Order: sequence, then structure tokens, then C-alpha cells
Amino acid sequence: MPETPAAAPTPAPDPAPLDGLRFAFGTLTVLPVRVRRWDREAARAGMVCAPVAGLAVGLCAAALGSLLLLLGAGPLLAAVASVAVPAVLTRGLHLDGLADTADGLGSGKPAEDALRIMKQSDIGPFGVLTLLLVLLAQVAVLAQLYGASWTRGAVAAVVSALAARLALTLAARAGVAAARPEGLGAAVAGVVPTRNAGAVVAGCALLAAGCGAALGAWGAVHAAVAVLFALGAAELLLRRCVRRFGGVTGDVFGALAETAATTVLIVLALGGAG
Repeated sequence: MPETPAAAPTPAPDPAPLDGLRFAFGTLTVLPVRVRRWDREAARAGMVCAPVAGLAVGLCAAALGSLLLLLGAGPLLAAVASVAVPAVLTRGLHLDGLADTADGLGSGKPAEDALRIMKQSDIGPFGVLTLLLVLLAQVAVLAQLYGASWTRGAVAAVVSALAARLALTLAARAGVAAARPEGLGAAVAGVVPTRNAGAVVAGCALLAAGCGAALGAWGAVHAAVAVLFALGAAELLLRRCVRRFGGVTGDVFGALAETAATTVLIVLALGGAG
């Protein structure tokens, strides 16, 4: 009697739009969002939606900074608050990833040893120095912009958070490998088709321009240009990490986010933010 052929596995259904948002908010923020799917399809939708999570984080940062100014606080305190909000809403994971990536790149060791250094719980001298300089730069720029006007500081807080998560979408594009077989990097590496990534970049550039329009025509152009510069800086770091480690990790994603956010702020500061 011939054997009955085994049934082909049923492919996972395409994720609903909310699955992508749940994945983005559930993995990139501490907001109480339950991730119901943890497969490649959901990861693809989630990384496409990553800038939406960034927009939410940026709005929270801008709201707190602006509120403090309204209550009579100085621009320095408003800046510190706006930098603290993204750190709190991500449990400091992006900052931790930045420090670990700096330690890995600065170690000068082979890829396997560098990845082991990055996975350790402590932070080395390269990580401490990088973390300190990045946070000082972010606070300094936001203090400058809040000192000019609450609108400029708020726009910068929103656009920087948007660009930070947009950098993650690009880092998850097809062709970018994971350095480890486990972890967030492995879960999202290569999941976003290049065409989709390009569309998200275009949409976020327009969104940044819309935010910058609150400062006038130059503000709109300046914000969009700042996002493009941020993506360029993140891309340089991504290529360095891929060459150095053989792919991306969760720590690399964190480093890319902080690099993009800081670059946006610096570009906005250099042009007067409109």
C-alpha cells in the first residue's frame, strides 16, 4: 500500500498591520505592548514600523522638555529631560548597545573575541568614553535649541528619535547578515526588502520635513537633510560593523540608533534649526 505523502507545512499567515506595530513597540520600547508573533514575517512588518515607535518616543521627549520650559525650567534641564526620555523608554538598551559596540570595535580582537567582549555585562573604556561623549553632545545640542525656542528643541527631539528608528529599518534590510545565530539581530537581520526600506526612508524624510515646517521653509528642508545625514552616518557604522563582526547584533542596532539620533541633532545645531 503506497504511503500517504506528508502534508506540506502550512505557511504562517501574513501579519496583520497591528502585528507589525506590536513587534515594533514591544521590542523597541518599554511600553506595555504584547508581541503576539515572533517570526520572520512579523519581524519584517515590525522593522518597517520601527520609525512609528521612534515618532512616539520623540513626541514624549519633546513634550517633557517643552513642559519643563513652560514651567520655568532652563533649557539645560529641558535638554536633559529630552535625552532621558528615550533612554527610559528603551530601558537604556540603545545606549548599552552603543557602549558594547564601541568596546567591540575598539578591542582590536578577532570577530569571535570582539563579539564575546560585547556580550559581557561590564563596559570597557571605549564604551564609557563613547557613551559620555554622545550623551554630552545630545544634551549640548538640545540645550542650544531649547534656548533658541521651545519649538526648535521639540522639533529636534522628535526628528532625532524618528531617524534613530529609521536607521534600524535600513539595518534590517535584505543582504545584511546576522553576526550571531541568536538574539534580536538574528531575528530581524535581512527581513526588510530593499524596496520597502527605500519607501520608508522617503516617507520618513517627508515626515521630518513636515515637523521642520513648524520652523518655516528652511526648517522643513533642514530637518529632511538632517535625517539623510543621519542615515549616512549610520550606514558607515553599519558597514564597519559588518566587516568587523561578520554581521549585525542587537548591540549594533542600538549603536546605529544612537549614532543616527546624535547626527540629526548636530546637523540641526550647525544650521540654526531653521
